[in-house]
Amino acid sequence: MRVLLHICCGPCAIYPATFLREQNHQVSGFFYNPNIHPYAEYRRRYEAVVAMSERLDLDVIFHKYDFEDFLRRVSALKDRRQQHEQCWRMRLAETARVAREQKIEAFTTTLLSSPYQDIEAIGRLGREIGAAAGVDFIFHNFRKGFADAHRQSREWKLYHQGYCGCLYSEKESADARAKAIPKPECKAKQE
Repeated sequence: MRVLLHICCGPCAIYPATFLREQNHQVSGFFYNPNIHPYAEYRRRYEAVVAMSERLDLDVIFHKYDFEDFLRRVSALKDRRQQHEQCWRMRLAETARVAREQKIEAFTTTLLSSPYQDIEAIGRLGREIGAAAGVDFIFHNFRKGFADAHRQSREWKLYHQGYCGCLYSEKESADARAKAIPKPECKAKQE
């Protein structure tokens, strides 16, 4: 079966692409992540996907970067759970649309490899979106290969990000790092 693999980043794509090929699927990648912020971060991840695709001899479709579309869809949502679901939904829906357009029978996502994502929620959305688009969604817990794939990606010197990608997670990551750094004592002169 032909499968379109939504790719969030190079390291996370290694195991799903390899596993799907071992299952005798013809795999193509799809890099679509309008959520990534800032643009310099997007470019680093884009370059890591290019390098990974060359190593695996994986054809990848690169979608345009449309951060403004992501902001329009997510910024009014104040609940982080709703923001995550909208982000997953827009990426999965576009992957299903492209799969249908390219006459690819099924799609899946590297989001299912991350220990930081809610794969059950992603699975529900994927099945819902796939059914509506007339494209099968392959739900597989790719976490089994996460650690080995990340070790491999380090050997390949692929870029590893420090947050999921969006400006909300960028801020959360920066806040967590700031809390971990001991604050110097202020020795202000008192008069």
